[in-house]
Amino acid sequence: MLRFVKRTLGFSSTESVRILMYHKVLPEKEISGKDFLTVSAEDLEKQFQYIKNHYNTLFFNELSTSSHLKAKLILTFDDGYLNNLQYLVPLLEKYQLKSTIFIPTGLIQNNETDKNRDMMTFEEIRSLNPEYVEIALHSHSHKNYSQISLQEAADDLQENIRNLEEKKIRFTKVLAYPYGKFPKKGEQKKNFFTMLEKAGITSAVRIGNNIAYYPWKNKFEIKRIDIKGGDSFSVFKWKLRLGKIKL
Repeated sequence: MLRFVKRTLGFSSTESVRILMYHKVLPEKEISGKDFLTVSAEDLEKQFQYIKNHYNTLFFNELSTSSHLKAKLILTFDDGYLNNLQYLVPLLEKYQLKSTIFIPTGLIQNNETDKNRDMMTFEEIRSLNPEYVEIALHSHSHKNYSQISLQEAADDLQENIRNLEEKKIRFTKVLAYPYGKFPKKGEQKKNFFTMLEKAGITSAVRIGNNIAYYPWKNKFEIKRIDIKGGDSFSVFKWKLRLGKIKL
């Protein structure tokens, strides 16, 4: 409320940015049972239609030059699933929207030769149209950063960066924490964020289910809004409005 009052009275230059978190996209007929990580292509199209009419999508790397845009929204998809290429990208092109896809390079690497792979290949990631897709970081091994040592996390992150650079894939140095986890206690947290700074990470996103504000107050603790498979359209709109469905 205080932030709202300050903005209303002109005392604050921060602006709201809704950052939505997705993972998989499949046609409704291919989704079996309750699958919170998979949004149906039909639901996603309805959501995109609404976003197109009410918000301006942008990339993380455009935030500093997009102060003129109102109703900012960043679409994010974690992990680089093959179904993103099959179903997400055509919808981005159809509605002229932008999305950031966070890539865990180790999972991509391990999946490339699998005949029944469910991840994109590096070649497919490299071929994504930069007009609609921004690539960013999601670790190499997809380990929980709150459960490994600082050095392990630093090495893993550098491997993530090195792999994308070697594959000549353009990317933004924004990190999505695997499982949304990172060290949160005192000195551990401070040292972890110092490591991110030294690695050149410009910002990092978690979950949190709340509306973010830019410029970031805590650039390594940016909250995203989790859009789940099975969310009704009214729940989706409620999340866009408030960031969460429970007050």
